[in-house]
Amino acid sequence: MDHGVMARQIRFNAFDMNCVAHQSSGMWRHPDDQSWRYKDLRYWTELAKLLERGTFDGIFIADVLGTYDVYGGSNEAAIRHGAQVPVGDPLLLVSAMALVTENLGFGITAGTAYEHPYPFARRMSTLDHLTNGRIGWNVVTGYLPSAARNMGNEDQLEHDDRYDHADEYLEVLYKLWEGSWEDDAVIRDRETGVFTDPSKVHEIAHNGTHFTVPGIHISEPSPQRTPVIYQAGASSRGIGFAAGNAEAIFVAAPTKEVLKGTVAKIRDALEAAGRDRYSARIYTLLTIITDETPEKARAKHEDYLSYASEEGALVFMSGWMGIDLSQYDLDEPIGNVKSNAIQSVVANFQQAAEDGSEWKVRDIGRHGAIGGLGPYIVGSGEEIADQLQAWVDETDVDGFNLAYAITPGTFEDIVEHVIPVLRARGVYPDEYADGTLRNKLHGRGDRLPAEHKGASYRIGGSRSTSPTAAGAANRT
Repeated sequence: MDHGVMARQIRFNAFDMNCVAHQSSGMWRHPDDQSWRYKDLRYWTELAKLLERGTFDGIFIADVLGTYDVYGGSNEAAIRHGAQVPVGDPLLLVSAMALVTENLGFGITAGTAYEHPYPFARRMSTLDHLTNGRIGWNVVTGYLPSAARNMGNEDQLEHDDRYDHADEYLEVLYKLWEGSWEDDAVIRDRETGVFTDPSKVHEIAHNGTHFTVPGIHISEPSPQRTPVIYQAGASSRGIGFAAGNAEAIFVAAPTKEVLKGTVAKIRDALEAAGRDRYSARIYTLLTIITDETPEKARAKHEDYLSYASEEGALVFMSGWMGIDLSQYDLDEPIGNVKSNAIQSVVANFQQAAEDGSEWKVRDIGRHGAIGGLGPYIVGSGEEIADQLQAWVDETDVDGFNLAYAITPGTFEDIVEHVIPVLRARGVYPDEYADGTLRNKLHGRGDRLPAEHKGASYRIGGSRSTSPTAAGAANRT
């Protein structure tokens, strides 16, 4: 695969959540921020139309099923700052956004720990039908202990055990989505009165460690069958899981140097799993603050910082790193914080800041108050475009998962100031590719490619539970 013939296309994905204060703590107080409208369906339909105008690949909607309660040993600070609580269900937003768009994709976060795969399979098939094949699923195993407790468990499973559980979860789903119904099972024959040919619908007979699912998928095949699989795990086990399943991968890296290493590791893992190095699109977390001139962009940044919440950011950081930062004075030097996790994050932050000064706890909060664990860049459309091209050229990343400082203002600014520059340089699409989300991302058709693990569960495939359906594998 030759990637050097034409200018590398930069891809954008919008990162949002059905809540206020998704990544940028305290910014809900800004007079132009509308994240408080997350309960209003028109917020989502207006945003979807804006993103489609900007030829974004999709909107990626994050989710949690618990609260951040590491900071201060309780969820009080999270509740006070609106730090991803209150939060609504992401799946219920999709139908309305799909109705007002034709091409925008929808990446929906849903965990493998708290819903049985059998009803979940129907939920995603339904959305794939209603969006005409524009649905993706961000597979998460869950990381908040508070969610586990409210589902009747003392804590999450151990990290690697969560992925073992997720492996079987995916196996059940692949069997239901790929291996239960033949493509031509639904015949709608008015003469004979047969709507579906029962001989072409197969039970999956799954009997595993965690799940027993004997029957059929109760949805007919959707345009993609299996939704586009997204994944965001950066651990070695997470990368292994992504290499076997993911078609789009989200990462967070504070510098180009760190990102280059992460991207190379993922592409090596894809190859080791028997797939092409570029069979998954890799997006890195980024927040862009831009305006028509460099001076206006920097003034906007200073304005945003005046609303940012250091404590809100420390609530997030505590949850993401598993260490209670409230036990340290805000002016405590970082070197006194005894945590391997925080040392690596801070080392990355310091490298990103290119600032030799000793960081204090408050600096983590200040740096993370806009954009969370990802970096943010400030400048005119031309300056931003220069930086984006440098990131892509130097790291081999496919594109950017764009968080917001304020919404929808951050996305409006990108569409107005950055995308026209990128298009003029020939490095950003003017229009969408045809077909489903999978084909728009990869240009290889609407269904899983043959080398993907999920494809082996097709009827007649090597992992099929209905191998006797002669020739069916060729039809799917």
